[in-house]
Amino acid sequence: MHFLYTFAPAMRVLLVNTSELIGGAAIAASRLTDVLNRHGVEAQLLVRDRQTSRATTVRLPQRLRLRAAFLWERLRIWMVNGFRREGLWAVDSACCGVDITSLLAFREADLIHLHWVNQGLLSLAQIEKILASGKPVVWTMHDMWPCTAVCHHARDCRHFHTHCHDCPQLLRPAAHDLSWQVFSAKERAYARAKINFVACSQWLAGEARKSALLQQHAICSIPNTYDSTLFHPASQAEARRRLGLPAQVPFLLFACQKVTNSRKGLDILFEALQSPLLAQASADLHLVVVGEMAEGLQRQLPFPVHAIGYLSAEADMAALYQAASVFVTPSLEENLPNTIMEAMASGTPCVGFSIGGIPEMIDHLANGYVARYRDIDDLAQGIRYVLENRERLSRNAVGKAVATWNEETVAHQYISLYQSLIHHS
Repeated sequence: MHFLYTFAPAMRVLLVNTSELIGGAAIAASRLTDVLNRHGVEAQLLVRDRQTSRATTVRLPQRLRLRAAFLWERLRIWMVNGFRREGLWAVDSACCGVDITSLLAFREADLIHLHWVNQGLLSLAQIEKILASGKPVVWTMHDMWPCTAVCHHARDCRHFHTHCHDCPQLLRPAAHDLSWQVFSAKERAYARAKINFVACSQWLAGEARKSALLQQHAICSIPNTYDSTLFHPASQAEARRRLGLPAQVPFLLFACQKVTNSRKGLDILFEALQSPLLAQASADLHLVVVGEMAEGLQRQLPFPVHAIGYLSAEADMAALYQAASVFVTPSLEENLPNTIMEAMASGTPCVGFSIGGIPEMIDHLANGYVARYRDIDDLAQGIRYVLENRERLSRNAVGKAVATWNEETVAHQYISLYQSLIHHS
């Protein structure tokens, strides 16, 4: 049952994200837009890349300018990194983008809610212009980029605590490198007005509070939500029948947008699956990989690997969760993965490393297993533990999802924040 907020007149919120549905931040922003509209808020999602025809999604009209901004920013990163592809997508400089302040959707909004705005959508100059409009601004952090200079994940670097420089993710780190320049530009942009930052995880909120960029800004933590009409427990046998998967064998599920992304840890998972700790289970074990995967990878394991490819339909992904015995997230960098939330809501226990917000999601030994960071044997032990205790862990996983990430709770937190900012603007 959904409770309904009413306003006179209705509060109008414009959410801004680079894509409508591609990527975790896009999915989270799209879901939040739907949730807000169901709870009495007039919410629209402004995007560069649109994947649906939903009435609440607004696509930016400046297609050629957006394309030029995207290409120029990538070219700048490419040049800084010595014309190497390595690291091309690990950093963003926000050197160019488009002006959204003249759009009708912007002018009519009572509040602007930024999400993931990189890759040529908004430049720092345009963010500064948004702040100068006088409208309250909420910025949900889906990674660390808003509180660092150029990186989305700082890893072991702590320069953002004072002032970014000598960036380890650039080819030629230096005292006044690109990270130093962008950090200085962010300082100027952020000084224009107060920004209300929202971190999707408590871990990220803690990291953001250490940033020299955000010392004068409010920071809180509100999680993402999930679609309970799609992600819920169902018959595992029926889900496997629908997907054409074996009915009796245990199978693991791994999913990410880019399987080849090394920080998603598929190679680490492959090593763990060959551990002696899984020797007894491996005879019957199957692995399902969602995302594009090279053929050669499938021959590296002594048991069947089902390469599903990229899935755009959430209903298909929901069926995979329902069919899986274990969902494994061997990522080396994470915030609050939608995949863990969806899997747990579907009754599938999860295994992941103790990194980012994952320990906030998986309660170790209660509804899943949190392995020691980069410990391959402990990851294998976690998979074994879940396989041996699945029924209990499954019940607890569903309970955690329903209690923590339900849309009523998330909507209430955001709407309360919006109201307080509009009231005091």
